[in-house]
Amino acid sequence: MIGIELFIVLAFIFLGARIGGIGIGFAGGAGVLVLSLGLGLPAGNIPVDVILIIMSVITAIAAMQVAGGMDWLVDLAECFLRKHPKRINFYAPMVTYVMTLLAGTGHTAFSTLPVIAEVAKEQGIRPSRPLSIAVISSQIAITASPISAALVFFSGLLEPLGISYLTLLSICIPSTFAACMIGAFVASFQGCELKDDSVYLERLSKGLVRVKGSQVRNIPATAKPATYIFLAAIAAVVLYATLISDAVGLIPDPAMGRNQAIMVFMLTAAMAIVLYTKIDAGQIANAATFKSGMSACVCVLGVAWLGDTFVASHIDGIKGMAGELLAQYPWMLAVTLFFASMLLYSQGATTTALMPAALAIGVSPLTTVASFAAVSALFVLPTYPTLLAAVEMDDTGSTRIGKLVFNHPFFLPGVTTIAASVALGFLLGPILA
Repeated sequence: MIGIELFIVLAFIFLGARIGGIGIGFAGGAGVLVLSLGLGLPAGNIPVDVILIIMSVITAIAAMQVAGGMDWLVDLAECFLRKHPKRINFYAPMVTYVMTLLAGTGHTAFSTLPVIAEVAKEQGIRPSRPLSIAVISSQIAITASPISAALVFFSGLLEPLGISYLTLLSICIPSTFAACMIGAFVASFQGCELKDDSVYLERLSKGLVRVKGSQVRNIPATAKPATYIFLAAIAAVVLYATLISDAVGLIPDPAMGRNQAIMVFMLTAAMAIVLYTKIDAGQIANAATFKSGMSACVCVLGVAWLGDTFVASHIDGIKGMAGELLAQYPWMLAVTLFFASMLLYSQGATTTALMPAALAIGVSPLTTVASFAAVSALFVLPTYPTLLAAVEMDDTGSTRIGKLVFNHPFFLPGVTTIAASVALGFLLGPILA
């Protein structure tokens, strides 16, 4: 029977991947229906906190976007990249990494990808090099962001096991950032030089390649205050988490936990942005970041619920089958997370679906921390939104998907970055924990 149930789980995940986007959440819910009402398995736990954190964070980000804060950040990023155009292969991933780190969502990369493509093209640099690693950095930074749903949920699992929120950040931030720079080095040697690319030369001869130059953005006066309010909310989250931590213990009996604090600070930040900047609150729901965030909520709901329904019903059997293997080869957890995230298309969904099971079968907490970055393999199948956006925004044709599906410029830098992050996690974990 367990084989049939596993087949149903995989079949619905595959169906969701075929539908694409929010469809993977729909398919997850349908899978729960079949497993519970069809085969009699108890419905698993819904990751309510993860969904609520995504909703609250995205609400604050969308408010900042409506106030012009995202345009201002993109303008700052463009100024930075244009000051150092020759180093764009390394500075582009720095920009997308920092923006994701602060925002808790990789969708912030959408606004910076056109800038990266234009600056690279102006310098005669193959745009696929900085674009590929910039997309990878925007994905892996989710596992280091103090307000990302994936990291906050994972921290909640680890704290009873002796690894605090701050310890998790102290391992994940340096390991993922250093790994992105290693990935940038690899990306710098991908493909021939732009001037030698036959696809680029053909497009150039047809007049399909245009250099737009620096863009002039109309940054409203509300942009800076909105951004400062949002950044202050992030600082408040980290400060509060520090004060209630066992290591500091300045608030031994807090009135609310860290998860609730994130929701409260983010919703308060959204209110403060609306009141201070006097933007139309009705426009927040129409912001692109709000729509993508709500889509992510549905995906996490369906997929994580499906995964927990199956795993919770067979946890003893899974312990027996996988416990010894992972105890002997701990790096296999990273491989499992890699392939799972490739199908689930969400760091949050992969984390909520698999990390509780990994800890339940006795995997070392430090092993799960080191392997955490592997939930970011969203680049393997060339269908993720930011990846497709990078392809569309490069009119030189250098960022293209090959006929074999996997032979695209994101694959090698992505695998290198995740492998390096996992290796650095295993190295830093015992030192910092």
